[in-house]
Amino acid sequence: MSAHLAELLTRAAQEAPDRVALVEPRTGRRRTWAELDAEADRVARGLTGLGLVAGYRVALALPNRVELVAGYLGALRAGLVVVPVNPRGRTGELLRLLVDCGARAVVADPATLATVRQAVAGLEDALLVADEDLRRRTVVPRVVAVSAPVLPGETSYDDLARVDTGSPPAEAPPSVDDPERLAVLLYTSGTSGSPRAAMLSHRALLADIEQVASVRPALLRADDVVLGVLPLFHVYGLNAVLGLVLHQQSRLVLVDGFDPQGTLDVVAAEGVTVLPVAPPVFAHWRDVPDLGERLRGVRLVLSGSAPLAPELVAAFTERTGIAVHQGYGLTEAAPVVTSTSASAGAAKPGSVGAALPGVELRLVDEAGRPPEPGDAGEVLVRGANLFSGYWPDGSGGPDADGWFATGDVGFLDPDGDLFLVDRLKELVVVSGFNVYPSEVEDVVAELDCVAEAAVIGVRDDRTGEAVVVYVRPGPSTSYDAAEVEQRVREHCDVRLARFKRPREVRVVDELPHTVTGKVAKGRLRAARRRAATRLLE
Repeated sequence: MSAHLAELLTRAAQEAPDRVALVEPRTGRRRTWAELDAEADRVARGLTGLGLVAGYRVALALPNRVELVAGYLGALRAGLVVVPVNPRGRTGELLRLLVDCGARAVVADPATLATVRQAVAGLEDALLVADEDLRRRTVVPRVVAVSAPVLPGETSYDDLARVDTGSPPAEAPPSVDDPERLAVLLYTSGTSGSPRAAMLSHRALLADIEQVASVRPALLRADDVVLGVLPLFHVYGLNAVLGLVLHQQSRLVLVDGFDPQGTLDVVAAEGVTVLPVAPPVFAHWRDVPDLGERLRGVRLVLSGSAPLAPELVAAFTERTGIAVHQGYGLTEAAPVVTSTSASAGAAKPGSVGAALPGVELRLVDEAGRPPEPGDAGEVLVRGANLFSGYWPDGSGGPDADGWFATGDVGFLDPDGDLFLVDRLKELVVVSGFNVYPSEVEDVVAELDCVAEAAVIGVRDDRTGEAVVVYVRPGPSTSYDAAEVEQRVREHCDVRLARFKRPREVRVVDELPHTVTGKVAKGRLRAARRRAATRLLE
């Protein structure tokens, strides 16, 4: 196995130099494997020329586009650590991330440049009043602008990659052959706490790619055209899709954002054969009348990042004749752990499949012992694809025996297929993205009219889950319930990324509490279930 993820690009450029690697339908741009390899090499040299050395962090605040792929692989080739950023995130979120990871550079395009500049300016302003020790330890990152004019002190991507400038190339960065070297920081809520970065080494990323590639029959072939609509800042798109495309030397069609009709047009126009999608896609396509005809060239659909309702799978397959292969994974596992493609027999409704080759699963009860046969337990994972712990000190990683407790609860059937039934923690998964309730609660609590807030997740046909916040107004507030709700929504629109914003704001007189004073969220969930049951009756 390779020791460095960018070696997959080197191999593809050598073995299939003229084969198309990337397609960007919006602009018509294409890159062959040889062209992508050359561009990544120029990016690596350009980042080294900026003074970035191995181990420095580079944030990529880009939507799905050619420069994100070239920047990712170029930064890795330079021995740098890549920090993918949600291009639709808010300024405050980005500022906290930049401070936490200590990024030395941020790459942005017209869609993200204003947010990046505001975050960098906010950091500079904060340092003006900071003490000397903090100023010495804090880095203000260099902004690299893609397809946009630069301001003083910034660098353009074209200059960085030395595209058609005639400038002599910078020295090649030193080769990296340590598979344990840190490659990527991916921010996630993990199994507990507020968002923090999972440390993924080259070893972990490559191991998961090899594990998925070893499934038979192969999920991806060299002649496949793969839809790249899943965001590449998310581990599913970054490694389960782009990583496997690199390994198999397939073609990736880069699409920025899902549109029910527009995405179907791209599938047909580009001859897409493999569709990796998130569960909400199935709900969006449920009412498309000619869905089977519009997907007639597709041979395989892959779904992951969140549970998928069995009834949606059955309806999709009945209408299209295309089987849906589901999987289970998490950021800390880079990400794929199980797949129905790895199951011994036919896929079972509600199952996320069996462990990939090279991945081990076991279940434990509250005492850490194996549960009774057929009973559910917390899912533990072991394999070379596991992360190295959370940034910056590696805390919270696998235990001494290599096992990582996922926080998910499930049961294994006699064939080794996994069925997920619950989560130990309160994480809400919206369209495959993690939302930790405390983060939303803290934002809502910033309002003077709010005395207390509690967030739970509820099932949603389109997004898998949705955020619901219960708000108890302050005793002295002059706002009525409707005004409080409006203020909460407006504040969340400013402070939170779209997927973290509450779908519902429920203004209540009191919130239930446990004997220790914590909000009893179980009672809130139970009340929601009872209300749903009454509606069904």
